[in-house]
Amino acid sequence: MIYKTKRRTFLKNAAIASAGAMILPSCATSKLVENGRLRTAHIGVGGMGAEDLRDIASHALVDVTALCDVDSNNLAAAKLLYPNATIFSDYRKMLKAMGNKIDAVIVSTPDHTHAPASMMAMELGKAVYCQKPLAHNVSEARAMQKIAKEKNLITQMGIQVHSFYDYKLATLLIQDGIIGKVSTVRAWTPRNWGHDTATPKGADPIPAHLDWNLWLGTASKRPYKEEIYHPGKWRNILDYGCGTLGDMGVHIFDTPYNALQLDVPKTITNKCRKPNGFGFPEKNEVTYQFPGTKYTTENHTWIWSDGEAPAPHEDLKLPNDEMLHGQGAMFIGEKGRLYLPHFQLMPKLIVDGKYQDIDISKFNLEEPIRDYAAEAPKHYHQFIDACLGKDKCSAPFSYASRLTETILLGVLAGRFPNQTLHWNSEAAKFENKEANQYLESKYRTF
Repeated sequence: MIYKTKRRTFLKNAAIASAGAMILPSCATSKLVENGRLRTAHIGVGGMGAEDLRDIASHALVDVTALCDVDSNNLAAAKLLYPNATIFSDYRKMLKAMGNKIDAVIVSTPDHTHAPASMMAMELGKAVYCQKPLAHNVSEARAMQKIAKEKNLITQMGIQVHSFYDYKLATLLIQDGIIGKVSTVRAWTPRNWGHDTATPKGADPIPAHLDWNLWLGTASKRPYKEEIYHPGKWRNILDYGCGTLGDMGVHIFDTPYNALQLDVPKTITNKCRKPNGFGFPEKNEVTYQFPGTKYTTENHTWIWSDGEAPAPHEDLKLPNDEMLHGQGAMFIGEKGRLYLPHFQLMPKLIVDGKYQDIDISKFNLEEPIRDYAAEAPKHYHQFIDACLGKDKCSAPFSYASRLTETILLGVLAGRFPNQTLHWNSEAAKFENKEANQYLESKYRTF
């Protein structure tokens, strides 16, 4: 093994050292890179990684310098687009070989490799753009925030809709007091990244184009099964993904979480099926209780549901008996409700059961873009510009780690269905001691 993470000691110290304080979104000040161009290295270039690569490379001042993927088909496809890039199958070898030839690292792997790859890059002093969720467990998220702060690194989590017009507008409206202090947020998606059926048995031949050992990385060794892990349903599996909440939840949570300037929750309860030791529940209803902020009531409740449409509730009733959008969030405040469908749809103000006009002229926002392909690069380009000293990141790890921790506490609560877990943020532990074993995972040497 070229690089061995001193994980258990480092993450334990990092979790305690970084606990407690609420860190508002900010970004380290960057120095200009040599010759005013940014040299990027990409870990994971298939699927979402291909989109990340495309949108990072679309910046005029980016030089794609290195590409890494455990799937040689993905790697070959990316190499055709960027023939001058050096290619690798092992990110550890890439970072060791290219350390002084790259400025920023883009991590677009399955969730369980986010922290190991990002931590190695940050230890080398590299700026990091990491896909969401930031980490696979809470201790990793805190450790990533800690090293980014200590080394004053430019960082950004890959929640590209964070930079979209409608979400920025909703944040401004909430913080301007359009519905007063917010007591409750309800958020939902019908998507189902779970696995309620039996654990797959046996093994299938490993495809010649896949390095299965490197795909597993720090996760426990497991036989390969076709269409279950790669490029299939890894999000559904405990060892590799974070379920629906850890995927769509990050996007849908982001705007209310940012707008209300929430910290991590005090209690978490997940109504779901019993654990099966392999996959996430296919349906979850997670209730969080948060400490109050200046934008919320003294105690703030957040209710998330996935796997099916949310249960009917007065909070979710729309004017004129309209149907809820398939995904979205509802802010419930002292003076009304703000409805935010997901995504690229304007927020709507509801007062006394009727839609109300919203005057947005004072915010001086640009005209909305209704083309995902045109708007998506904004978040990536913001990261590049921050690395070049021309902008600041809006989703740095100081913010992303708190959002991710909140998400992951709800995911973890799925191991204790219908039980309220009490989270001590300062100590980075649950009062329910049996839950603390899931705050980190053992790393396999590979």
